[in-house]
This record gives sequence, C-alpha cells and structure tokens, in this order.
Amino acid sequence: MEHMTRALIALTSHSELGRTGRTTGYYVGEAAEPWEVFRAAGYDVDLVSVAGGEPPVDGRDDTDRTQNDFLATAGVTDTPKAADVDPDGYDVIVFAGGHGTMWDFPDDPDLARIARAIYERGGVVAAVCHGPSALVNLTLSDGSRLIAGKRVAGFTNDEEAAVGLTDEVPFLLADKLTEAGAQHVPAPNFTEHVVVDGRLVTGQNPQSARALAEAVVKLRG
Repeated sequence: MEHMTRALIALTSHSELGRTGRTTGYYVGEAAEPWEVFRAAGYDVDLVSVAGGEPPVDGRDDTDRTQNDFLATAGVTDTPKAADVDPDGYDVIVFAGGHGTMWDFPDDPDLARIARAIYERGGVVAAVCHGPSALVNLTLSDGSRLIAGKRVAGFTNDEEAAVGLTDEVPFLLADKLTEAGAQHVPAPNFTEHVVVDGRLVTGQNPQSARALAEAVVKLRG
C-alpha cells in the first residue's frame, strides 16, 4: 500500500499585537491555501497550534471560499497542542504566518522537536510570511541551525514598515533570519515569492502561500 503523504500545518496561539491594543493570530489564508493545495494533491492534512484549542485568527476574508471551507472543515476549533503531537508519519510541516507567530514560534520546544524530526527523516519544512520565525532558533540533532547557509524568504523589513509594525514586533524577521546564518532573499513588497533550498521551502508574504504549497507538492514529486 502506497504511503499517503501527511502534512501538518502549524498555527500561532498568540493574540496580542505588541502594545497596539489590537489582536493578531494566524493569517487565515496562509493556512487555508496550503490546506487546499495539499488536499487537492491527495495529502492527509492536520493542524497543530502552540497552545491547542482554537487559535486566534487574523486577516480573515469572509468572501474567500478557500478560507470559508478551511474554517468549516479543517478542525480549527480544536487543534492539538504541539506538545501532544507525535511527528512520526508526517512528511511535511508548514508554519503558517500571521504576526502572532513572532511571539510564540521562535522558542517553542515542541514545534522545534516536530520540525526537526520531519526534516531529519527526509521530510519538507516550509514556512510563509512570519512563519519562518519558527526557523530562527531551530537546530538539528547535531546542534547546527537548519537554516544556516540556506536561502530563505520571509516577511521583509520593507513590508513590516509598510504595515506600520516595525516597532511592535519583538524582532525584525529578515534580520533574525540573517543572524541565524541564512541568506534572506527579498522580492518587491507583497508580491508572490517562494524560495526552495533543498527540503526547505519558504514564502515571503500572504501572496506566496498558495505557491509555497505548490512548491512543496512539486518537491515531494
């Protein structure tokens, strides 16, 4: 029996947007579009969040059919928490973005454990927009950083300035990726941009979520 590809989409559980008094969370399209692409490719798709339960949403578009389908059928109201997820059997992990990720993705030991296991077993690690915040501290079993020496995309400093949140996020993602030894490859603001380096697939912004998932499917063959 052929192994069905299994993908895990990771979501933030953080809802406070710095000192703005505004809420944040995961950017719905950045989870919904990969979910749709993977399901169309015959993948089994599960969700996980840092704290479990129903993660906070951001960037919701009520008129978007993909988002509506995702929110209705993907199990978003009762996600398992990362600490309870066994990475065995998963071939892909996608770190969906949204500003919330900047607070809880970088230092979550269980997201790191899951991604490390998937990658070291020959799977794909993918992240889009602010989702690459999960990669800035991610080390492999030998202590090296997964992204060191690799080309990556991620929300750019210009884009952060364009949305007016440069002084609210705990760090600038592009700078932190560079500090971790990656080569951050930017494209013009809010244009579709995906970088594939081996089994690491990263996308710059919400506009890149669908193309990111398509790149993963292509990589998996």
